[in-house]
This record gives sequence, C-alpha cells and structure tokens, in this order.
Amino acid sequence: MLKKIIKYKRSYLLGLIPISFLLIFLAKQNSFIAEQIFALHIYKWISQIVSTITGILPFSLAEIIVVTLPAVILAVLVVFIIQLIKDKGKRRLRLLKGILNILCTISVLLFMFVLMAGINYYRYPFSYYSKLNIRDSSVEELYALTESLAIQAGELRAQVPETDQDGVYRLSFSDYELADKMHDAYRLLSKEYPILGGFYGSPKPVFFSNAMSHTEITGIFFPFTMEANVNVDIPDYSIASTMGHELAHLRGFMREDEANFIAYLVSMESDSVEIKYSGTMLALIISGNALYSQDPDLYFEIRDLYTDGLLLDIKANSSYWQQFNDTAISTVSNKINDTYLKANSQEDGVKSYGRMVDLLLAKYRKDNDLE
Repeated sequence: MLKKIIKYKRSYLLGLIPISFLLIFLAKQNSFIAEQIFALHIYKWISQIVSTITGILPFSLAEIIVVTLPAVILAVLVVFIIQLIKDKGKRRLRLLKGILNILCTISVLLFMFVLMAGINYYRYPFSYYSKLNIRDSSVEELYALTESLAIQAGELRAQVPETDQDGVYRLSFSDYELADKMHDAYRLLSKEYPILGGFYGSPKPVFFSNAMSHTEITGIFFPFTMEANVNVDIPDYSIASTMGHELAHLRGFMREDEANFIAYLVSMESDSVEIKYSGTMLALIISGNALYSQDPDLYFEIRDLYTDGLLLDIKANSSYWQQFNDTAISTVSNKINDTYLKANSQEDGVKSYGRMVDLLLAKYRKDNDLE
C-alpha cells in the first residue's frame, strides 16, 4: 500500500515544500538574491501579469475565495467521508490518499506564497532606494517632525470639501474613484522612485468591509491573486492611506513600516487634498505615538496645535474602533497577524508599524537640510 501511495501521481508536489524552505533560506542568507534575482525580475513579472489579469475584475477575487472557501472545504470533506463509508474495502487507501492530497495542497500554497510574497520580506529595505539617511534621532527632532505634521494636517483639513452632519470628514468621491486616484498617484511617484512603477491593478474595495472591521483589519494584500484589498467601512480619512499601504505590498515591499512610509509618500504625491490629508494623518498619528512614548508632555504640547477638525476626525475614529476592541474575533485575528509578522522576520510583530518614524525623520531632515 505504501508503494501505491508513493507512486500516486500527485506525490511529486510534496517536493515543493523543501524547495520553498530552501528559497527562504537563501533569501535570508543573501539579500542580493532576494532583491536582484527575485524581487526585480521573477516577482516583478509574476506580480504584474497576475495583477493585470485580476485587475480587470471590478470586484475582489480574493474576497470571493475567502468567503466561499469554508463551504468548498466542507463540501469536499462531506464527499470524502461518504466515499470512506461506501468503500469499506479501500478505506485505508482512500484515507492515506486524502491525507496526501491535503499535504500536496499545502505544499502548492506554500510555494505560491513564497514566490508571491515570502521572499520579499528579505529584499533590500526601501531606504536603499530612497537614499534616506536612517540614524538615531533625538526627542527634539521627533518633536519638530510631529509639530510639522500637525500643522500640515490642520491646513489640509481646512481644505477638505465635505463633512457629515457632525462635522467629521467625509470623502467627496466614491471608493472606486479613490482607488483610481491612488493608482494614478503611484504612477506619479514612480517618476521619482522607479522601483514603485509597473503595470498593477487598482486597490479593491471589499464588499464585506464591516466584517473585516470585526477582525480589526483595514486591508489585506492577497498574494495568490495579487490584489490589494481595502476595508472601506473604516473612517474616511484612513481609506486612502490604507490603499497606499496595500499597493506597496503589491509592489513587493512587504515590511509593514515601509508600506506605511510608501503610503505617506504616494499620498503626498497626489493632487487631491483629501488623499494628502489621509497620508499626513497616518504619519502624524504614528509620529505622535512615538513622541508620546518618549515624552508625554511634549506630545500634549503638539495636541494643543490640533484644529477642531482634526480632533473631530480622531474622536470619530476612536469611537468607530471602540466597538471592535477586545472581542473574541479581534483577539484571535490580532494573534494570527502578530504570529504571521514574526514568522516573516518582523520580530516586533504588530509593533513593527511604529518603525516608520525613522523613515519620516530621515525625510524631514533631508527636506529641511538638517543632515
């Protein structure tokens, strides 16, 4: 019976498991391989071809897969159990083949993930292309950066065209129009950073966005379909920067801190005040949190600079997320996300989002000739 299993026509797919681990090992040992051989060539072509195809669809193929997958798995399991019951003579063989099929499926999915996302965790950091000088910074520098962002955010907030009945910022165009605008902004940014160029689809608003909020997830890059999926139920000022973040993953920059920084860069490249506001708020909140952890008194000095519009938007954002805090779903989701990040060499897990501040400080120094 063992020989029959070994000769099973799909068994060769199990060889993809050691190949996957070998590829990750090589990428970990040598970032040149991850960058020059994989990210700039193999991944670049695979991602653009797949993204162009799935980008034709006006909806998220990834969302359909995620929503229907449990039903598909259940149906396959039911059929398998029925076959086991009916075919008593070959029950053991069928069971072993079933296990082999599961292992083969896992093997293929693992290999696809490695090719379409995993290796990119070990590529050159974005600072290599941005030419920014990353170094230790003083609290005074962090204060100056946060102050600048607070002032800029206030100025942009005063220019947004629409608010709701409570005075909270509201997008003046649809989610799909925003997705197209972010796509255009990336095209403009790629003139300064060619590494971010290429033929990629626009971000996909998720239909079941409220369900995503229950998991406290704002966006997901789904490497198997090369789609940047965005929760559009979240407060409006966060949507554009979230789109920019997920599109950075699509372009091969998987580290969360770098994706946030790229989202800020692309937002500031847009000609839309609303998109600039979204990117500036992302940077302000992250730098503000970093400043608070270093010196709460200095942080509250900055808070005094916040305009009424900024405070309304921040309060609305806090109220929105409060309803999802510490639920069973959100707790499990955060644990899975944290484990995923650590498994891909982001040792700080979900805390790695805060490291964006080093890039912001480097850019602030460069823009203001403070290096």
